Amino acid sequence: MTQHVAPASLTPFETIPAAPRKRWLGLAVTLTGAFMAIMDAFIVNISLPSIRADLHASFGEAQLIIAAYGLVYAVGLITGGRLGDLYGRKRMFMIGLAAFTLTSLACGLAPTPAALIAARVAQGFSAAAMFPQVLSWMRLTFVDPAERARAFSALGLTQGLASVAGQIAGGLLVSADLWGWRPIFLINVPVGLVALVLAHRVLDESRAAAQRLDLAGAGLSAIALAFLLFPLIEGRESGWPAWMLTMLVLSVPAMLLFADHQRLKTRNEDAPLMDTRLFRERGFVLGVAALFLLCTILISFFTILAFVLQAGLGLAPLWAALSFLPLAVTYVIASHVAARYAVHARRMLVVGGSALTLGYGVMALAHGTLGSHPAAFVPGLIWLGIAQGLLFTPLLNTILSGVAPHHAGVASGVTSTMQQAGGAFGVAVVGLIFFGAVEAMQASGTPLATAYTTAFAIALIYNVAAAGVMTALLVAMPKVRKS
Repeated sequence: MTQHVAPASLTPFETIPAAPRKRWLGLAVTLTGAFMAIMDAFIVNISLPSIRADLHASFGEAQLIIAAYGLVYAVGLITGGRLGDLYGRKRMFMIGLAAFTLTSLACGLAPTPAALIAARVAQGFSAAAMFPQVLSWMRLTFVDPAERARAFSALGLTQGLASVAGQIAGGLLVSADLWGWRPIFLINVPVGLVALVLAHRVLDESRAAAQRLDLAGAGLSAIALAFLLFPLIEGRESGWPAWMLTMLVLSVPAMLLFADHQRLKTRNEDAPLMDTRLFRERGFVLGVAALFLLCTILISFFTILAFVLQAGLGLAPLWAALSFLPLAVTYVIASHVAARYAVHARRMLVVGGSALTLGYGVMALAHGTLGSHPAAFVPGLIWLGIAQGLLFTPLLNTILSGVAPHHAGVASGVTSTMQQAGGAFGVAVVGLIFFGAVEAMQASGTPLATAYTTAFAIALIYNVAAAGVMTALLVAMPKVRKS
C-alpha cells in the first residue's frame, strides 16, 4: 500500500500531548462521551413500557422514541465526522457533548410523547456530532501502534459494555422507582457536565484543511440513509406498508446519486463531504464491509435472544439483560488479550471470525436442548464473547490505522455509519426470519418455548452465513502500514 502524504493545505497535527498521562486522560474523557451515546441507544428498550404508561403514548409513539434517536444518529455521522475535520475535532466533540447533555435533560423532563420524541431527535444529532470525533482523536493522538491498539481496545470495551449496561441500567433505574423512567436520561447530565470540563482541559485541537462544508453532499447523504434506515428500523413493527417499501427501493438511486456527486466533487477538488479517494484503499473497503456484516450479526443476535429469553422462556426483562453478562465478561477479557497482541491483529481477526461462525453454527444445531433452561445458553455466550473480543476492537483499529491522517474524520464517520446501518439491516433481516418462524410454528400448535428456540436456530442461519462471508473478507485484507 502506498504511503499517503497530506496536502500542504492541511493544518499540521500538533496536538499529541508530550505527557502520556494526558493522552490517557483524554481517552477516558472521549470514551465517556462514546459510552453515553451508545448506552442511550439501548437504555430505552427496557424502560419503554414505563415511559408509555406514564406519558400515555401510543404504540407508534413508543416506537418513535427508540427509532428517532437511532435514525438521526446514523444519518448524521458522516457529516459529523467531516465537521470535525473542518472546524476542529475537540470543538465538535465539546459542542456535541454539551448538546447531548442538554438534550438528555430535555428527554428526562419531557411532559408529552411528542416532546420526548423531539428531544430524542436532537439527542441523536448531538451524538452524531460527538461520536466520530472520538475515533478521529484516537487515530491521530496515539501514533505508536501498541498504544493505539490499547486505545482501540478501550473503545471496543466501551461499546460492548455500553450496550449491555444500557439494558441493565435501564432495568435497575426503573425498578428503583426514584422518578419513574426519567433517571435513565437525567443520569447523563452530571456525567456530561464533568466530562465537558475535563474535555476543555485535557483534549488538544486538530483539524484538516480549512474548507467549507459540502451542504449538498450532507443533504444527499441524509436523504439516502434515511430512505434506507427508516424502513429497516420501523418496517417490521409497521407491517411493511407500501410507502416504506418504496422508500427502501428509492434508497438505491439516492445512494448512487450521492456517490456520483461525491466523485465529481473529489475529481474537481471541490471540498467533498466524503473524499472518494478513500475508497481506493482496498483495506478500508474490505474492512468496513466486514464491519457492516459483523454489526448485522451482533445487534440482531442480541435482539432475538432477548425475545427468546423473555417471550419464550418467561424471564423478567432485568434477568434477561443479566443473562448477557457471561458474554460481556469474556468479551472484556478477550479484548484485553487482543490489545496486548496487536502485532498479530490480522491473525486474530481471522481466528475471531472463524470462531464466531463456528459458535453460531453450534448454537443453531443445539437448539433442541435450549428450551429447558436459560442457563443452557451460557456456554455459547461465553464462546461468542471470546470471538467478538478478538474481532471488534482489532477490526476498528485495523480499519482506521490504515487511513491517512487527513482522512481521519470522514473515515470515522463512514465507519460509525456502517456500524449503525449494519445493525439496522441485521435486525430487519434476522427479525423477518425469526418472527416469521415463530408465527408459523405457533399457528401449527408448537409449544411456546419450542417455537421460540426453533425460530432462534433458523434465524442463526443468517448469522452463520454472514460470519462466513465476513471471515473471507478479513482473510483478503492487506497488511496495515505502521503509521
